[in-house]
Amino acid sequence: MVVDNQRMAIDEITPRQARERQLRGAVLVDVREAHERANGLAEGALGIARATLEADPGVYLPDRGAELLLICQGGARSMQAALALQAAGYANLASVAGGTTRWIAEELPVVRPELDADRQDFNERYSRHLLLPEVGEAGQLKLQASRVLVIGAGGLGSPAAFYLAAAGVGRLRIADDDVVDRSNLQRQILHTDARIGEPKVASAQATLSALNPRTDIEAVAERVTSANIERLLDGVDLVLDGADNFPVRYLLNDACVKLGIPLVYGAVQRFEGQVSVFDAGRHRGQAPCYRCLFPEPPAPEFAPNCSEAGVLGVLPGVIGLLQANEAIKLLLGIGEPLRGRLLHFDALAMRFRELRLRPDPDCVVCAEGRAFPGYIDYQQFCGNRPE
Repeated sequence: MVVDNQRMAIDEITPRQARERQLRGAVLVDVREAHERANGLAEGALGIARATLEADPGVYLPDRGAELLLICQGGARSMQAALALQAAGYANLASVAGGTTRWIAEELPVVRPELDADRQDFNERYSRHLLLPEVGEAGQLKLQASRVLVIGAGGLGSPAAFYLAAAGVGRLRIADDDVVDRSNLQRQILHTDARIGEPKVASAQATLSALNPRTDIEAVAERVTSANIERLLDGVDLVLDGADNFPVRYLLNDACVKLGIPLVYGAVQRFEGQVSVFDAGRHRGQAPCYRCLFPEPPAPEFAPNCSEAGVLGVLPGVIGLLQANEAIKLLLGIGEPLRGRLLHFDALAMRFRELRLRPDPDCVVCAEGRAFPGYIDYQQFCGNRPE
């Protein structure tokens, strides 16, 4: 009720009324973000992002008695900004109903700053991210500077890489030595029927480059081994595990602990999947690693892969997207990662449950004060292919 009463105290005016008042001396303030204003700004308007204005309005609008007209894209943010200014002691306020969208529709004068093609592409492509205070321009530039290693261009790697590329991660290094098979297409959405027989990394590169040319896709047609693991991790900020293969999982874990790189883990089988973040390399004694959960790999007969046990086609999509979500949070430094938590998803019951994980004080890899034991050879388990 208080908000409603406050809203009634602030006039909502049409763009034409705003233009008339502006010509008589009122100050028109566009509270949208800079990337939004680049697409069209009401002539004569001051461009001050809402959060910046509300943080210290006196710096930008020192005369609290001046007639202020606030405009945004559609009218909601300008009203909220007017309420904030009212609370800060400004008395002569109005919000433009319909915002810049209506202003342009009514063919009122607009100015458009000249931008180079790259900046225009950046603003348009990531406009929804730029609106989020938790991301904004600084966060988007951080994503653009990030490098992620995706292991496997299969069921998990496909949706994860799709959304990491779409989100604007600057470089994706994708490692997989397999080729596209028709049986993959039920869940591995990076690939098409026309690419059967092609290397998966080449198919992934073609798909992702078409989606976002700004993301550099590095295709590595190699199987992950102890001989190349550190080369694959060189220069990356984060590793996303899309393997259905115990040798690779343990190699990734051990290398990430050694090099202090966060590992976003995912696994699927039949109708169930798991996701977690293993970040023991940067948080010794506080966060667990994969070996804290599974100290030794099971025998192959107790861990069939998808080609043996089957998998619901949409399940890797759910788990892969959760992995991408965790990766983006880690790269931006926002939210609460799944560090020390294992998220389990049951697709048949449509139920999530969470298991708390603790670091093993006797872990052979991540225990505090323990020297790195070297890479353990689990290649006898390598009959599975990356999923």
